[in-house]
Amino acid sequence: MAMKINLLRMKEYGEVTEIKQDIATISGLANCMNGQQVSFDGGTRGVIVGFDQNATLALIISAEEKVKPGDKVFATIDSFTVGVGPEFLGRTINGLGQPVDGGAPIKIAAQYPIFNQAPAVLDRLPLDEALETGVKILDITNPIGKGQRQLILGDRVTGKTTIVTDTILNQRGKGVVCIYCCIGKAEASLAKVVELLTERQVMDYTIIVSATASSSVGQQYLAPYVAASIGDYFVREQGRDVFVAFDDLTKHAWTYRQMSLLLGRSPGRDAYPGDIFYLHSQLVERAGKLKPELGGGSMTFFPIVETVQGDLTSYISTNLISMTDGQLYISSPLFAEGFKPAIDIGLSVSRIGSKVQWPAMRKLAGILRLEYIQYKELEKLTRIKAGNSEVVEKRLRKGRVVTEILKQVNNAPVPMEEQIIILYALSKGFVDGLMPDQVQAFHQGLIQHIRTNRPDVVQELVTTKDLTPKVKEGLDEQLASYGSVPV
Repeated sequence: MAMKINLLRMKEYGEVTEIKQDIATISGLANCMNGQQVSFDGGTRGVIVGFDQNATLALIISAEEKVKPGDKVFATIDSFTVGVGPEFLGRTINGLGQPVDGGAPIKIAAQYPIFNQAPAVLDRLPLDEALETGVKILDITNPIGKGQRQLILGDRVTGKTTIVTDTILNQRGKGVVCIYCCIGKAEASLAKVVELLTERQVMDYTIIVSATASSSVGQQYLAPYVAASIGDYFVREQGRDVFVAFDDLTKHAWTYRQMSLLLGRSPGRDAYPGDIFYLHSQLVERAGKLKPELGGGSMTFFPIVETVQGDLTSYISTNLISMTDGQLYISSPLFAEGFKPAIDIGLSVSRIGSKVQWPAMRKLAGILRLEYIQYKELEKLTRIKAGNSEVVEKRLRKGRVVTEILKQVNNAPVPMEEQIIILYALSKGFVDGLMPDQVQAFHQGLIQHIRTNRPDVVQELVTTKDLTPKVKEGLDEQLASYGSVPV
């Protein structure tokens, strides 16, 4: 029979000696530790972020009342935790896990440490299942596995957030919990995301963690860890798959740099402190797929980093590239040309590879990626040469068709089975005679034609995820009959 031991909760008292913006210097806390929560007079809360020779340094995270020198402080031995539970679904919370959407109080199922430890290597399983994003160029050329960490890089206003929102929209009916973590962005930007997700009725499986530019430095610093802890609950307690987007970690790094300079830490490259790498590595390592005995769920991360003039060699970019499982580079020139999503296939990579793809997609995707890359190289060469042979013109025309296949409008994710159908049509030569401006109409008409006449073929494809003889026969039959339909 297990014995129950009641431990006395030890409290420790101190006093504020100095205030520098959101950093409080406290004396008298001799037994505290990093990441521990402290409470000030008036209900203001803080978290310990460093130590001086004779003092403790705490970051003020919720200013109920203004903290001033001489205020009393008390701390317990507990680490900083956040409330978690299923009732967070459909809600917008701040960087401390408190509702800010005007709704009812959230019933908390458990308390999870904000700075939770990442699962050990032996607690994880290899990734073997695709996270279907609904973004054609992503699912075809850079497949994402459940439990992967995929970095998104690009200049501002190039569609980074759109990739995230399309992924969230595409999880309807797939049992994936989605968490959108907004860090340091404008209120208007967050409002657009919330409006879209509410309008498309996907908030029932989505949580918004809001730490906008108007939020305190403390909340912007803690928001991504709070989002990860809420995801941990669904992974460990319910065995569910979780998708978390951090938009964006550049602002998070700026916040930490500001904190570190106030703490008096020595600045390094670009004035960032020496532990800036650890700041993000302890976060992204929490993604992964767990063993069944530990819940069996997975947590997929999409951290976003904003670049300046396409510079991939900046400090924060290179740090995150080295600690993630691949990156998507959003190209400003491609965006300006009208190629959206403006993902540069040549500079983007998924280290998980094609092993998580549907077998049908794996068989067809390699052809398209190769043809697109060869087309882009050929296009560069023909720009400086007047007059092309008939063979070259034919290859260029097919390359333009492939480009149109990869294009996609905002907020319209494409199911995996529909992507496979158009790739199958491409492999069979049914789109070779089309002009680029006919491709989208052909795609939509073909899908509607097959879903109307042979829904059993589509269902077989979804069930088996492979090009079985039945699927091939049905697609061949429908492609042949649709060939006479005017586009």
